[in-house]
Amino acid sequence: MPQDPMDFEWSYWIEWGRERILWLLAGHLLVSQVSRLLVEKYKPWCLMVYGMAACWLLLGIKGFAVILLHAAISFAVAQFQLSLLTWLCSLILLSTLRIPAVEEAKRKWYDTENEYYLLLFTVSVRCLFCTSFSLEYCWHGPAQKPSHSFLWMLAYVFYYPTFHNGPLMNFDEFSKQMRRQEALSLKTNLSILIMGIVRIVFWWCLAELMIHFMYIHALYSSAPPLEAASYWALGGLALAQVLFFYVKYLVLYGVPALLLQMDGLKPPALPCCVSLMHSFTKMWRSFDVGLHRFLVRYIYVPMGGSQSSLLGTLFSTALTFAFVSYWHGGQSYLWYWGALNWLGVIVENGVKRILSISLIQELI
Repeated sequence: MPQDPMDFEWSYWIEWGRERILWLLAGHLLVSQVSRLLVEKYKPWCLMVYGMAACWLLLGIKGFAVILLHAAISFAVAQFQLSLLTWLCSLILLSTLRIPAVEEAKRKWYDTENEYYLLLFTVSVRCLFCTSFSLEYCWHGPAQKPSHSFLWMLAYVFYYPTFHNGPLMNFDEFSKQMRRQEALSLKTNLSILIMGIVRIVFWWCLAELMIHFMYIHALYSSAPPLEAASYWALGGLALAQVLFFYVKYLVLYGVPALLLQMDGLKPPALPCCVSLMHSFTKMWRSFDVGLHRFLVRYIYVPMGGSQSSLLGTLFSTALTFAFVSYWHGGQSYLWYWGALNWLGVIVENGVKRILSISLIQELI
């Protein structure tokens, strides 16, 4: 039976995975384990060189140069140790991805549209990694500067398991764990690898079954079936779509998470099942854990967060969702999506505050 072709993200990454990315990830695993056994002290630099070589192979010298240039500019701006300036630099670099003339120039570098999109997705994710490193550099004192060198930035930015699509891991977590890796036995590592592969294959098969038999996205792309469906059917379609999205990211994040474990690092938790969630707040905290940690550490808390006044909390939450919408592409529907999520979080927190009042609790 033919598969539903309307989910671009799944089809795109599966195609790239089969062609090259899975082989390059296997190469990373081999380099990681060999360097751990022979030159453990230099393991971060071995992985950095491998990541740079993999980037060059997939994106070409021009794509590699773009990512290296972004990292160099971010590092240079971070020398001023001004968080606001660092954020301004990050937003400007991110905005260059949406300049039509720049887009056209980059498209000419490649033979196919898929290759250009790989560069676009990779640079978008690398922008978050550069931002994380630069802000950590701004916040740490002179004594910690050796651990925030340009070499460490390159090791972080070109770490291959998280290179194209994440998951996101903040630099402070990455550097601490890379320096203090858990020394696991060969038997334990092999057990983790086998069990991880079994789980990922199961999730992948489940996602393939869903996309071959359910046709959720094809139904969403056509108005007549939706107009004819009952409200119960529409609710079922919506649930089916988010469940597929959940299973899809178990695969897309599960593969790099397994390699992080094999490298002795602790990856962000995989997404929680959406059927177990009943609130916007829990969804944002537990679906993409890496992105949530990034947003909280670098936007929400520095802007005041829950410790500020009601107006300050509303503003810091709005700014967080505004960045998420802009980073995902900044199209009008993304601004609506971000605004609705912001409204959902605000309403939930407002209801929680009301229910925490002793008089209300007594009435309940």
